[in-house]
Amino acid sequence: MDAIRGSTAPPTPHYPSHTIVVSGSEFGYARRTATQGSDTMTRPPNILILMVDQMAGTLCPDGPADFLHAPNLKALTARALRFANAYTPSPLCVPARASFMTGLLPSRTGVYDNAAEFPAALPTFAHHLRRAGYRTVLSGKMHFVGPDQLHGFEERLTTDIYPADFGWTPDYRNPAERVDWWYHNMGSVTGAGVAEISNQLEFDDEVAFHGEAEIHRLARGRGRQPWCLTVSFTHPHDPYVARQRFWDLYEDCPALSPTVPAIPYEAQDPHGKRLLDANDFRKYDITPDHVARARRAYFANISYLDEKIGRLLDALQRCGMADDTVVLFCSDHGDMLGERGLWFKMSFFEGSARVPLMLAAPGLSPARIDTPASLLDVLPTLADLAGIELDNSAEPLDGESLLPLARGAPRRNPVPMEYAAEGSHAPMISLRDGRFKLNHCDLDPPQLFDLDADPNERTNLAEDPAHADRLADLTARIHARWDLQRFDTEVRQSQSRRLIVYEALRQGHYRPWDHQPAPNAADRFMRNHMDLNVVEEEARFP
Repeated sequence: MDAIRGSTAPPTPHYPSHTIVVSGSEFGYARRTATQGSDTMTRPPNILILMVDQMAGTLCPDGPADFLHAPNLKALTARALRFANAYTPSPLCVPARASFMTGLLPSRTGVYDNAAEFPAALPTFAHHLRRAGYRTVLSGKMHFVGPDQLHGFEERLTTDIYPADFGWTPDYRNPAERVDWWYHNMGSVTGAGVAEISNQLEFDDEVAFHGEAEIHRLARGRGRQPWCLTVSFTHPHDPYVARQRFWDLYEDCPALSPTVPAIPYEAQDPHGKRLLDANDFRKYDITPDHVARARRAYFANISYLDEKIGRLLDALQRCGMADDTVVLFCSDHGDMLGERGLWFKMSFFEGSARVPLMLAAPGLSPARIDTPASLLDVLPTLADLAGIELDNSAEPLDGESLLPLARGAPRRNPVPMEYAAEGSHAPMISLRDGRFKLNHCDLDPPQLFDLDADPNERTNLAEDPAHADRLADLTARIHARWDLQRFDTEVRQSQSRRLIVYEALRQGHYRPWDHQPAPNAADRFMRNHMDLNVVEEEARFP
């Protein structure tokens, strides 16, 4: 590393050569070679990450549910490892994505909520891959907060859809306060329906366009270096608004009503009540028609995304790179979609906490994996696939590679989740261990669910004497892993610091941190400092 810092030239990429045995098949990286000078180097695989926002994993128990019109995702399912019980590290965009990129829980990244700064010193999968010689590119949403808007990506093709400053900071000092200008409210449900264009549709149209264009650019430069392209959409995140042709696909959809009917406010658990209050539910009269329209638009937007994803996968195929590319599909968290009367995320219930997670790679046998998994596992898995040996002295990870699970190995530790953002009054913890899940908060009674016997989480086993030992064991694991009083103090201190800084920075001249893509027109198409013959030859593929 010292040699890298002391050199003015970039280090020569080292392409590791090794083989991983998965499900009885060999996944070899000697598929292609690149030549640099007189050295021939074995190339690791390219990586295409397809990320969506707020797509419930409960709709993808083994790929998209039958009623979903998602032919491209279903085709991916047929050749992928499907992790049927995958979870978000935190059921909220910013902390989930920071953990997805670092393999660390929010309590270790310091990214607690949707206005918490992502520290530039934390290594991400983009850093690790780039350091190993990959080109790393992002098109779309990652909701980085703070002045670093790249976090290891060499290039970012679009701006983000959400702000990069501290304006959305919650305040545990005022637990009853509701910040209307940025908190979710039920208007997303009552306003559900059809639109030709919206803020989100405009964003995702641009994300897909730039993602496909980048695949074409990567094809033109094929052989120079391996690449990791992340294309990250904002749908099917609310507001629940869809284009007509996708809306029409779900006229007779059998899933327009929730499985678990709305639970009255008085009968909700304490956190459910907090979420209803945070979402300003008293100002809205939610009818069954509102619920059906919101769910219909949500499903329609999954079909919209499926079409975009299909174009990206088709471009990969047409450019001859499909056989050398790992494809990872996931969401940052889920959506309750009216189950129990709850909406959006911010909850450890399955609709909010479960995510789709699929991994397809040349030589990797498709299978359904029921062992619990996490987005925390993405970084070590990508490193494993790329042949990168992680330096755990830098930051021991909370995730673990998914490849051993594909071989049938047991998970080393339960899957952890944390939540310490709007709608909570103190940090919340959840552990998924085998078939059981324990939700814990120092302010609330515990919740213990047997997800095999009770997938809809109707029966809390925490007070059942037959499960007292299991409750005690999982509770002890939580207290052994987390100092919840310290966690609470650190969250409050972070909130207080950010609220002061945000108020100060909004005085006088405001310099936003939002990413500003800056394409250089002087280097595009044909210019007079270029040789026309070279331009035409290099721009053509094949």
